[in-house]
Amino acid sequence: MSTSARPEAPKRLVIASRQSRLALWQSEHVAAELCKAYPQCEVSILGLTTRGDRILDTPLSKVGGKGLFVKELEEALADGRADLAVHSAKDVPMSLPAGFCIAAIPEREDARDCIVSARYARLEDMPPGAVVGTSSLRREAQLRDRYPGLEVRSLRGNLDTRLAKLDRGEYDAVALAAAGLKRLGLAGRIRATLEPETVLPSPGQGALAIECRDDRVALRRQLAALDHRDTADCIRAERTVSRALSGSCQVPLAAYAVLRGDRLFLRGLVATPDGRRTVRAEIEGARADAEPLGEALAKLLLERGARDVLAALS
Repeated sequence: MSTSARPEAPKRLVIASRQSRLALWQSEHVAAELCKAYPQCEVSILGLTTRGDRILDTPLSKVGGKGLFVKELEEALADGRADLAVHSAKDVPMSLPAGFCIAAIPEREDARDCIVSARYARLEDMPPGAVVGTSSLRREAQLRDRYPGLEVRSLRGNLDTRLAKLDRGEYDAVALAAAGLKRLGLAGRIRATLEPETVLPSPGQGALAIECRDDRVALRRQLAALDHRDTADCIRAERTVSRALSGSCQVPLAAYAVLRGDRLFLRGLVATPDGRRTVRAEIEGARADAEPLGEALAKLLLERGARDVLAALS
């Protein structure tokens, strides 16, 4: 929460949101936090369908990646239909279009990945050839590396769609972000959480990003009331790693930061999609140096072999 003087309260705010159940939960959560900060403010949600929501039969890595989930929301900000947009931070491109900014990052939920399965309690219990579904090249690469006997398949769709495919028996297990399940009251479906030592999270995973137009100076000050400094410092470090490596859905890339006092510990990974080559590195430093730490970790990864991996994927 920002410690600066409280700005003048907004009278009415419109939030642009994707229309999936999870996206609407996230926007409603932000709306509730805005109403706590500004009790007299009227907050409404404008539901929109993005290109990423419409294209469900092709892996994200082949149809344009992260920007597929934000463009229509940014158009609503640009033409004044909405004042702010709420995204999963991991879905926000590492470089925003000119004229937009991330105004606040609320407190993070669980950043870890998890396994949902009706048949198996752990990945270690699954027999060779068992099918694990995931929508992420990052998860796919790390699962192939750690569990080479499993068959990892692409799985698109929103959270409910992916769970339905699992329940129909199309997959033996699915790998998902734990935060989404917890936010929707579905934590009971988690069979096992995947610790970062096993599967390193995506930059920004478990966090929300609140976007607005860069020229809305008063609004940016108002939204700063929702910013969580510890989370924001970690996310800035993680996003810097990805930005420095030109990270996208086409690249299996992970970055995860944690704070211990005023020290920031940052880990990163770059891999080939088949998991046969994985480059890992970690670094620590002062939290005030979140972005320089991200740049330093990216450089370390490149020196350890990520440059060759990225060149092969380009």
